[in-house]
Amino acid sequence: MEKVTRLFDFPYFQLQNLPLQRAFTTKYNGKWESVSTREFIDLANQISCGLLNLGVKKGDKIAIISDRNRTEWNVLDIALLQIGAISVPIYPTLSHTDYKYVLNHCEATFCFTSGGETADKLKKIQGQTQLKKIVYFDVLNDNLHWDDVLKLGQEETDLEKVESIKESIVETDLATIIYTSGTMGKPKGVMLSHKNIVNNVKNSAPRVPFEAGTETALSFLPCSHVFERLLLYLYMNHSVSICFAESVEAIGENIREIKPTMMSAVPRVIEKTFEKIWSKGQDLPGWKRKLFNWAVKLGENYKFYGENSPVYKLKLKFARRLIFSQWKKGLGGNLNLIISGSAALQTRFIKIFAAAEILILEGYGLSETSPVVAVNTPKNRHLKLGSVGKPIDNQEILIAEDGEICIRGENIMMGYYNDEKKTNEAITKDGFFKTGDIGKLDADGFLHITDRKKKIFKTSNGKYIVPNVLESALKKFSLIQQVVIIGEGEKMPAPIIQPNFEALEKWAQNHSDCKTLNRQELCKHRRVKNYFKTEIDLLQSDFGTWEKVKRFELAPDVWTVEDGQLTPTLKVKHRVILKKYRDLYERIYRKK
Repeated sequence: MEKVTRLFDFPYFQLQNLPLQRAFTTKYNGKWESVSTREFIDLANQISCGLLNLGVKKGDKIAIISDRNRTEWNVLDIALLQIGAISVPIYPTLSHTDYKYVLNHCEATFCFTSGGETADKLKKIQGQTQLKKIVYFDVLNDNLHWDDVLKLGQEETDLEKVESIKESIVETDLATIIYTSGTMGKPKGVMLSHKNIVNNVKNSAPRVPFEAGTETALSFLPCSHVFERLLLYLYMNHSVSICFAESVEAIGENIREIKPTMMSAVPRVIEKTFEKIWSKGQDLPGWKRKLFNWAVKLGENYKFYGENSPVYKLKLKFARRLIFSQWKKGLGGNLNLIISGSAALQTRFIKIFAAAEILILEGYGLSETSPVVAVNTPKNRHLKLGSVGKPIDNQEILIAEDGEICIRGENIMMGYYNDEKKTNEAITKDGFFKTGDIGKLDADGFLHITDRKKKIFKTSNGKYIVPNVLESALKKFSLIQQVVIIGEGEKMPAPIIQPNFEALEKWAQNHSDCKTLNRQELCKHRRVKNYFKTEIDLLQSDFGTWEKVKRFELAPDVWTVEDGQLTPTLKVKHRVILKKYRDLYERIYRKK
């Protein structure tokens, strides 16, 4: 195979050019099990035959809901694509009513899923959908499951049908419908063709400093998210061995078992990783703690492209040997690369991890752009901290008069499924997709994102507030875990803050009047509020008078995906927070 033009070509390309013995690895019942490139393709062909015998036809929409990443997810993805079926991945954390909406909106006829809670939610709404069958990845009572589909695809004569359908599929055909998780409103079905994603893989790959056939990647972000899915195709194309984490909670254990060289993450995961490292560092005795803090401070001043002074380099060599080497050991010992997406990451983390010899590539994109638009990487000097990097090749970036970033290129979606109105609102007549993000291109061609267009608001004084800038500044305080800036139509902006309770409770142990307080009491205590105010005032010293926050409230709960405050990629749902904490809103603005 000379080149890849359709998504299902990726594993065949790997087989021909650089096949792997451990192409995909998943942990089952406490044991890691791998399949080779050849075995993966054989399984995909067998599932394709089984699907045809189940009655799946070209153009059918097949939903996938899995509570974790696994080899079967990717086998199924390729199996569907090569018989012309449309895969519709759905986040497992959605409510059963959202399941119902997505399944009916895309007109899904089959659904592959895990057991447990996802199965319970599906059973509640199956009769209200067009689903003919639910297939379970694992054996669940007498239900149709994965092995049953494999048995249905054992006849070799069925492979001729699969090959015939494969030949009929062209790169411009619809491949998948990705439903946006979104922080507001009903999810939209983003239609992506084979060409959209294949070209995005090819145009993104030059930004990633890795060597084909030598890398091992740990995958834990949901396969249903287009960011992780693009990376899985990129890994296949470059013969990267893929290992699936058991869960987000098990990442620490799995990373030490697998010892990956690379992984993807969202900013909150990187922040939590650093928080755990920092917490352990603060538990060290005397001079060891001072040495740890010195190394972190040194890392915060790291510069790329060898621009540090000779004295700094000497200090860094010492810090790497004594401190940062222990970080890497705790992360498996081989981790060199983290690809970060979904939201902005504080630049201090990029510097600190680089000092620890772990490179973080920060990217920007959207589901509608397949998804990558730009990537920050030191490779070929395509890195500038504070930006999201230079746009990848084969796309045009236009900054509209109101600052909105608009993009045109082969990565732009086909449109929103069954929604011509929203498609026409999103894509201009000359083919530019309106991202909804505000930003700029600097003189060196780097893209900077300042905020979401819909999130920018005016105070009652007529001043514009850019929440993202304020939120990013406040999150530099280690006791702030999440923050939402509010204040549209009010006299001033203000934050509702979810504290980092682990750090806050540790801080409280050093203050006699706070030691015995629970979370709710801590969030109201004067000493705690005064401490937060002091740190917040320092962090916003460079902001204009109209931008500065003067009042704030601390939320006594941890915001989670399961409770609906965060998206599956850990972004805060502003509307949900505003509704949940209406009492805090009133306390901020109606307080006399």
